[in-house]
This record gives sequence, C-alpha cells and structure tokens, in this order.
Amino acid sequence: MKIAIATLCVVGALGFESARGQELLEDIWFKTTDTLAQRDEYGILHSSKTIYPTDLEPRYHWRPLYYLEGEHDVQRMPAYVGSIQVALKRLGYYCGPINGVFSDDVSDAVARMQKNYSMRVTGTITIAVRRALHLP
Repeated sequence: MKIAIATLCVVGALGFESARGQELLEDIWFKTTDTLAQRDEYGILHSSKTIYPTDLEPRYHWRPLYYLEGEHDVQRMPAYVGSIQVALKRLGYYCGPINGVFSDDVSDAVARMQKNYSMRVTGTITIAVRRALHLP
C-alpha cells in the first residue's frame, strides 16, 4: 500500500503527460507477465530483449502451478525447457540454441551445474536444480 501511494505521488509530481511519468508507470505496474521469468527474492532477475521461439509456447497463467509438475513432466514442456536453457546460458553452462528441446547438451549442462553446486549429479531437472535456477 505504501509503495502504491509513493508511486502515485512520484508519478503525480512528474506528471502523467511527461514521457518519464509514462515510463515510470510502465516500469512499476506493467511488468512482464511471463510466469517462467527467473526470479529471486527481489523480483525478476532479467528480462531478455531477445525473443526465442520458446517464448511463444503455451504456459501456465499462474506460476505456482509449475510446482505441481514432476521432473519428467517439465522436461516435455518446451516453454519450461526453454527457460532452463536461458537460465543455464546466463550462468555459462549452456551454449546451444534456445529451442525448448531437452537434448544431451542440456543434460550435460545441468550435470555440470549440479556438480558445481554440490548436488547429486543426474543430468535431469530436479527440484534442487529448479531452486538453484530460480524457476518454479
């Protein structure tokens, strides 16, 4: 509530007609609606300006629904695998294309990440991997 009031005060001071006022409104209220965007305790980690084919794949409209899926179910979801590929690429473990296919390269990247994070190395998407990549 305090944030909303402070935002309205700042936007009111800048004026709704000014470009900065509109930009501030868009930054605060109209954030990405991507349920698979990587997040930490402060919010979204990054929003890529690159549009990958997996960005247009069907997704759940509510982020917590992904917690109900098992590791084999999310490996079949191109949107989820694409977000894992982006997260692994951001950390430097994966250098292949972002195509939403859980290939051997993705499995090797997950295995390298598991080894570096002192996890049990399986090369599959486990709950620990999902938590380390800040994905649901």
